[in-house]
Amino acid sequence: MLYTIFLYSVGLICAKAQPFNYGVQNERVVGGWDARPNFWKSQASLQYDSYNDGYWYHICGGSLIGAFHIMTAAHCILSMEPSLYRVVVGEHNLFEYEGTEQFLRVEEIIVHPEWNGDLGNGNDIAIMRLADGVYDNGFVAIAEFPYPGEIVPHDFACYITGWGMMDYGGNVPAILQEAPIDVVEHAVCSTPQWWGSFALETMICAGGDGVISGCQGDSGGPLHCHTDGIWRVHGVVSYGPAGFCNQVNKPTVFTRVSSFMDWILSITQ
Repeated sequence: MLYTIFLYSVGLICAKAQPFNYGVQNERVVGGWDARPNFWKSQASLQYDSYNDGYWYHICGGSLIGAFHIMTAAHCILSMEPSLYRVVVGEHNLFEYEGTEQFLRVEEIIVHPEWNGDLGNGNDIAIMRLADGVYDNGFVAIAEFPYPGEIVPHDFACYITGWGMMDYGGNVPAILQEAPIDVVEHAVCSTPQWWGSFALETMICAGGDGVISGCQGDSGGPLHCHTDGIWRVHGVVSYGPAGFCNQVNKPTVFTRVSSFMDWILSITQ
């Protein structure tokens, strides 16, 4: 099973300088459709400038969790050098400048202290502190959190969003995708027919129906669940099966945000 896991952090959006994004190739949520413009206001695009030459590539998603903080997956951190990253909030179409975006420099990267690069060990979560604060332009919002320790029940319908792959080697529209995705409780997801011992209680499994899933380019992005009357970010996209992302009994696996609230608040507050 070790060889069936694939990190969802392959991003192929290219952009030169800000504010314009010139697309080369993009990847999206499998089984989804175009999201409503700026409905998911806490959604962020994490972009990387691997050669420090002004060309920015979308590598992962993220969530705005404070005026100066972005939450993403630890495996999305390709380097601990903040200047190689930027964060874009208020984004919808990565190929076009629409006037809603904010382009933000990263000042500090904080990876969970127990992340060791092993997805099966969990703790796949990181926070980026921004050099400049996000301002409320009407197109962004700070994500709402779940309660500490909160668990979403089996078959609860949540939403996954991101600029991830449509299917294995599939089409590549630049518009943010959304898709409903049902939670698979830990008692099911941790059985041998599903993810077995790779599924920890500090994770959320969702999908596994062979239709809807996260995929390459979605890593670090949010799992939105409507609980207690509002949308909350309950998960951070972590991993899924290699090859075709939407495999039966191999759901997308998210870091469970409610398991890390103490750590998150110790940084953001």
